[in-house]
Amino acid sequence: MKLMSWNVNGLRAQVRKGFLDKLEELNPDILCMQEIKLSEGQLTLDLPDYEQYYNYAERKGYSGTAIFTKKKPLDVQYGIGMAEHDDEGRVITMEFPSFYLVTVYTPNSKRALERLDYRQVWEDAFLAYLKKLEEKHSVVVCGDLNVAHQDIDLANPATNRKSAGFTDEERAKFNQLLDHGFIDTFRYFYPDRTEAYTWWSNFAKSRERNIGWRIDYFLVSQALEKQLVSAAIHDDVMGSDHCPVELVLSLA
Repeated sequence: MKLMSWNVNGLRAQVRKGFLDKLEELNPDILCMQEIKLSEGQLTLDLPDYEQYYNYAERKGYSGTAIFTKKKPLDVQYGIGMAEHDDEGRVITMEFPSFYLVTVYTPNSKRALERLDYRQVWEDAFLAYLKKLEEKHSVVVCGDLNVAHQDIDLANPATNRKSAGFTDEERAKFNQLLDHGFIDTFRYFYPDRTEAYTWWSNFAKSRERNIGWRIDYFLVSQALEKQLVSAAIHDDVMGSDHCPVELVLSLA
């Protein structure tokens, strides 16, 4: 099963930039998207091969997630079941016979870290949600986690120690995910690979120079380790300030 995740930075903008052709070329069984920036009724796509599911933020033009899937889920849940965290459309969960798939757009701590305290609360609630899911099935979680975990996950670690996405607090929360048994699948296959990024600033030709951050992930429950086939970063796919990431699993 070929799974992909992509922060599209506005799905309508992506459609104007050839999204449908890219989807056909990449041909995932399931595509998870973050930051769709849509309200209900703003976009209709004719995709006969895919069922489409959207979680819209209450605020217009902000956040939001979507999943396009060729494999019909048994059940779909929007949010994590906590009103204080569910108005920004950040989570969709699909249940399949042998696993849960969760796509997430983790809150950004913002430039002056004004949202860091909220993010810490959100991270704890999200981890608790994932562990509750694991009581029934293994979990695949993917999306824009808005954190570069290690020094090799961004081009300039020394100058970003107190920047949103690389604070000690955010990295510690990512460590908690790993400590609770989740596997960072890209690092599972490529533990030492450098210059492997998924997001680039729009300033100073950062993408052309590959001055980026790896903040988009596929994580899986430890129980799925033997089903891991491959992981990839599609940094040649343009259109967003992020690129798609991929995970292939040996699942029916």
